[in-house]
Amino acid sequence: MKKKLLKIALTVMAFCLIFTFNASADTGPKPSVNITFHNMGSEKCYATLLSDSDSSGPARAWNGKEAPDYYVWEGDGVEYNEDDSLHKDIWQKMADYTDSDGYYFLQRIWRVDETKELKWTYYPPDTFKLLLYYPKTDTFVSSGIYESYAFDSYFTVNMEGITIAEVNHPQENSTPLCGTVTAEESYDYKWEAISLLARILITILLETGIALLFSYKTKKELTIIGIVNIVTQIILNVALNIINYQDGYMAFTAYYIFLEIVVFALEAAIYCARLKSKKKSRNILYALTSNAISFGVGLWLAHIIPGIF
Repeated sequence: MKKKLLKIALTVMAFCLIFTFNASADTGPKPSVNITFHNMGSEKCYATLLSDSDSSGPARAWNGKEAPDYYVWEGDGVEYNEDDSLHKDIWQKMADYTDSDGYYFLQRIWRVDETKELKWTYYPPDTFKLLLYYPKTDTFVSSGIYESYAFDSYFTVNMEGITIAEVNHPQENSTPLCGTVTAEESYDYKWEAISLLARILITILLETGIALLFSYKTKKELTIIGIVNIVTQIILNVALNIINYQDGYMAFTAYYIFLEIVVFALEAAIYCARLKSKKKSRNILYALTSNAISFGVGLWLAHIIPGIF
């Protein structure tokens, strides 16, 4: 029986390590800025984030020499065509825009009138201003200065009351600015709290079920295991939530491995000290197996249901 349980534990640990190495590849998620527009009309509208720096990741301001990046993100795909004069015109309008605070246009443009959202998911600027352009009336709408506040920062812009009208250009090279908008931080803390409780509950139920398979059946044994799991899982998951909020999924995965090892060592020590009716080797094997399985299930859930982590 011992050999069988040991084989199961080693197999689960091997699976977890393989999954972890795959999840830790450089193709993992990067910081993002996500802006949702409420009460936006149907008039064609393009948007970008102006940066306080002339570059952010691969995105950079045009230096006047290299070929411009005529990219326009439409929905979830990218519309790009060197012969598309419309995209060149939109790019040129953005490039010619003169920001009052000297912020840079990094050659990244989204069409937002249909999707009602802008998602800059690959190295967005940390400090930025939102800029909207309406080609029909040749007017711009700008925002104040904002900063990313989390690994994935969410903002909401209420367009109610913003009237887009054609503006007469008093000077030939003037920027046609038509009003300003305000972005509000809109990180879903309520959902984060719900998902946190769900993860803790799933882990506790899982490890309690494994305890029954290891023949821990008395009230005292299950009470000790339950209390230990509640305490360690609350500490573990709260810590991981904070790490994921501030540094993202890759840091979350790295710390997850380290913290699970700490939890395993702590639980094994407590079980050996408190579950005196069982052999120490059985207690250690249970702690190892339960944490390895919960670790693997946790990474699996984070992979297939990203919103739960």
